[in-house]
Amino acid sequence: MNIQDIKQRFEIIGNSPLLNIALETAVKVAPTDISVLINGESGVGKEAFSKIIHALSNRKHGPFIAVNCGAIPEGTIDSELFGHEKGSCTGAHDTRKGYFETVSGGTIFLDEVGELPLETQARLLRVLESGEFIKVGSSKVQKTDVRVVAATNKDLLDLAAAGKFREDLYYRLSTVPIKVPPLRERKEDIHLLFRKFAADFAEKYKSKPLVIEPDALQLLVNYRWPGNIRQLKNIAEQLSVLDEDKTINPQELKRVLPPEKPGLPMLLGNTPADQGMSERDIFYKVLFDLRKDVMDLKGIVFDMMQGGNAAAGINPASREQISHLLNEPFHQPATHPQVMPVSPVSNAPQVIEIPVAQPANESLSLEELELEMIKKALDKYNGRRKKAANELGISERTLYRKIKQYNLE
Repeated sequence: MNIQDIKQRFEIIGNSPLLNIALETAVKVAPTDISVLINGESGVGKEAFSKIIHALSNRKHGPFIAVNCGAIPEGTIDSELFGHEKGSCTGAHDTRKGYFETVSGGTIFLDEVGELPLETQARLLRVLESGEFIKVGSSKVQKTDVRVVAATNKDLLDLAAAGKFREDLYYRLSTVPIKVPPLRERKEDIHLLFRKFAADFAEKYKSKPLVIEPDALQLLVNYRWPGNIRQLKNIAEQLSVLDEDKTINPQELKRVLPPEKPGLPMLLGNTPADQGMSERDIFYKVLFDLRKDVMDLKGIVFDMMQGGNAAAGINPASREQISHLLNEPFHQPATHPQVMPVSPVSNAPQVIEIPVAQPANESLSLEELELEMIKKALDKYNGRRKKAANELGISERTLYRKIKQYNLE
């Protein structure tokens, strides 16, 4: 079955290359029995991919169930998934079968798997590794034959680094990862989706389908869609109900579109100016920014010495030391600053910390600084490269390359 047939069968709209790649991966992995982890933001349609995988698998005649792990209270999630014995917990008036027992021979879709408690994660890992589970309140080991397809809108490796998700479970779930792109990365599909939703709602409400003006369409395409396809569908329904003439102009569209929140400050290396920069270029940029900050600080102190009130209380010896510092070339500051009293107009004692310049022959080699930082990170985590890479803010692949480059094996 080709991709177009898949789209028609499961009513998937769009021709984005990223969407096609995700669909091709789902089709290829479906006939196997390995676990799949679907990554994507909320509202991108992750459950549709789980249904495709089940429908094209050898389990297609078996049961399929979708479980939202984030919607089940922590106290009952084990009972829901694995079942319980009578009297094992509050409200357990009868023995109950869990999803892993009732869906044996089929597929279980665990949506928002990152919300699972750690204890439940350990139980799930056992199911994935051996097909065994134990009901809550029981000591009897039971077998199940279930294929697990999981989904998340979070970075599970970040959760693992924070101690909130088992790293071994992550690697067991993500035998084959599928990345479902957000709507803002599928701009060419936005108009197609809007037209499909508009036609559906016109039929539902027995009205004319919406027609969107070119300027409004441009606004629609350039919107960030934090709620993705689900949000676009809601907007189409609002307009289908509220707009009388069914012709959408920019003003009418703005009335129903929530205002976009200003973006958060981006990390170094993620700004447009830094895109395409090598690690060494970024390192140079950091050093130059640091030098500029120090020179700005020198300027402030210099202004204080030019007859300002705060400079009146500085004794001649300290003034001479500051003057010497201001005329020194930039070097890394010493770890022990000197503190001098200052007597401003208010006569309240103050202190100014003046860093003492290091000898001019101290090495500022980028390679040496980089090597020292890598050594410290590896020592801190006893050679565990993953944690060292997180500490340094680089990928594991980059850290491996640097270790080889500096012969740190």
